[in-house]
Amino acid sequence: MARQLREGVWLLELGWMRPLATRAYLVDDGEVTLIDAGMIRNATPVGEELAAAGYDPADVDRVLVTHYDLDHTGGLSRLVPELDAPVYIGEADARLVAGDWSPPVNHKGFFHRAARRLFPLPESLPVRHVGEGDGIGGFRAYHTPGHNPGHTVYVHEDGVALLGDLVWEEDGELTPPIWFDSYDVDQIHESIRSFARRVAPFDLAAVAHGDPILSGGYDALRRLADRL
Repeated sequence: MARQLREGVWLLELGWMRPLATRAYLVDDGEVTLIDAGMIRNATPVGEELAAAGYDPADVDRVLVTHYDLDHTGGLSRLVPELDAPVYIGEADARLVAGDWSPPVNHKGFFHRAARRLFPLPESLPVRHVGEGDGIGGFRAYHTPGHNPGHTVYVHEDGVALLGDLVWEEDGELTPPIWFDSYDVDQIHESIRSFARRVAPFDLAAVAHGDPILSGGYDALRRLADRL
């Protein structure tokens, strides 16, 4: 069931068991932003979670995608045609989805070569590329490659960091994602260290896998960065 984490910030719990359970988020700061959308078929459909938070797909002004994986973008197809909003995604992942870049033939690249043909982003939604430092409403984008080449973290000016799969949460601490679902583990570690250096302190760490850290999120990130 959707859960309000603080004023204007909602956790959309899309079900399944950990670590497969994916979390999406909604931020309403006067403009309604959906961050990720879960799988094509979630245990709880993303549309139902939006409704539980008091929103319809038509209320969404923009979608921020942390990266192209089916457990983050698949649910968008369940929201159209009511959803009519631009989709922001890191440039490298946008090129991957469009077929302008061919990933390596490895454990994850092979999956993406098939997935982008079978499960593209909905054609009705305009796609906008995001790069390091871009401002999108009250959010700032940070390029954090490794899990995906275009993985992007979005940090809201009110101290909420939407971390996607840069890190997961386990037992109240942050941890890197599992290797077999990532392109380059060493690059993930460097992205975690680099992001911790260049981002201003934030309070709420909103992860896609695990539970959000409601306070002290930046401190948890620093602890992880110092361990790597």
